Amino acid sequence: MEKMIRISGLEKAYGEHRVLEALSMTLPSGETSCIMGPSGCGKTTLLRILMGLEKAGGGVIEGIPEKKSAVFQEDRLCDDLSGKTNIRLVCPKKDPSLIEAGMENLGLGESMDRPVREYSGGMRQRTAILRALFADWDILFLDEPLKGLDEKIKKVTAEYIRSRTRGKTVLCVTHDPGDVDLLGASRVIEMK
Repeated sequence: MEKMIRISGLEKAYGEHRVLEALSMTLPSGETSCIMGPSGCGKTTLLRILMGLEKAGGGVIEGIPEKKSAVFQEDRLCDDLSGKTNIRLVCPKKDPSLIEAGMENLGLGESMDRPVREYSGGMRQRTAILRALFADWDILFLDEPLKGLDEKIKKVTAEYIRSRTRGKTVLCVTHDPGDVDLLGASRVIEMK
């Protein structure tokens, strides 16, 4: 049986502002789960805690794999480096032709050697997605990964993510119900 990720009684506050209060959920391993909810309900905070970037104020988290990769709301790319080099930073031993093929698949082939400071927001987002996918990971965290992409590119990107994550554990935060379908989520958790 697949190991489950269990979150029980999770608490987080910033001063007097309580962001997470007695949050509990179980997430299946080897599948894509999406967390939905309005802005400010703690979705990104939850991801940051699960990634180990923030400490919870209380509660228990079990079953989070050690090898993590993530796509954040901000792309965190190195502006002076090319798209291809940004991806290679996290996977220097990966066959460069695989990275080039991924960039071609997501419409970045002609710009893979240009510095990312010259990229549009959507191009930067797709580069960040590729970087996360090519890293060595057992769980992938996606924070609004399809936000800002036009409909055609969104569908192509979502299909690429699905093809690279089948049978793997993915936890995605989104506010868009359409993204849930595009990413093929098997589980949706609503936060309030």
